[in-house]
Amino acid sequence: MKNRLICMLLVLFAGFSDNVFAQTTPRIPEASSTQTIVQDFGLGKITITYSRPNVKDRIIFGGINPYGQVWRTGANAATTIHFTENVIIEGNKVPAGSYSLFTIPDKDEWTVILNKTVKQWGAYSYKEADDFLRFKVKPVHLDEKRETFTIQFANQTTKSSEMHLAWDHTAIYVHLQTDDDAQIMANIDTLMQGNRKPYYFNVIQYYYENNKDMKTALSWVLEAEKVDPGQWYNLWEARIRLRMGDKKGAIAAAQAGIKMSKAVNDDEYVRLNQAVLDQAGS
Repeated sequence: MKNRLICMLLVLFAGFSDNVFAQTTPRIPEASSTQTIVQDFGLGKITITYSRPNVKDRIIFGGINPYGQVWRTGANAATTIHFTENVIIEGNKVPAGSYSLFTIPDKDEWTVILNKTVKQWGAYSYKEADDFLRFKVKPVHLDEKRETFTIQFANQTTKSSEMHLAWDHTAIYVHLQTDDDAQIMANIDTLMQGNRKPYYFNVIQYYYENNKDMKTALSWVLEAEKVDPGQWYNLWEARIRLRMGDKKGAIAAAQAGIKMSKAVNDDEYVRLNQAVLDQAGS
């Protein structure tokens, strides 16, 4: 018993010492800071980890990053990108998994590379034989200088996104699409066989935004208005009827939505329903 107590105390002391050491060890910031960004995309997520060098009055592309040579797409370790679900990148199907993201900058065209070997330092051990995918994109000139290399996502929808890489006065835009519509539709079929109330809004919105069967979407929105009345369902009824070419029905639904929205002081839905009336020519 005594020996066990001594062992426990030694373990606790070791943990305490490590923690104190970690708190007191001097640190120096990295010249190129590391950033990890996580973007929800369809049913999954995209995670990118990269280091962010600065321009620092240097010539970047065609200078410190020579044209025609493989670039780690950042600094320090090669940039990594992880997909939890299958995606489509510039029309190419990419399975879920982790990849190194390399690029080959050129004046008029860039090559973007997904390499199967991750956790590489720079591009020193890069092997073209390990590439999973290569594709070309056109660079875009930026009037406003980007001092720090930046990767970000833009123009996000349930089915598509753009990955922007920007540094100095140059950017490239990479187009991504989800590859999970079949799974989402199967999930919807399952969810709508039970208690539908918690799912009406998201399901109706998905059907509308992805131009699915509007008759089915209309039947669901009419059900939802009965079990969960609110100005939001009047809006979706109006939008769906307008897409189906039923202007009279769309106008009636939008007017009902405006009346309900005004009763609860919901200016946003007054505006959104009014937009449907404007589109219907009312």
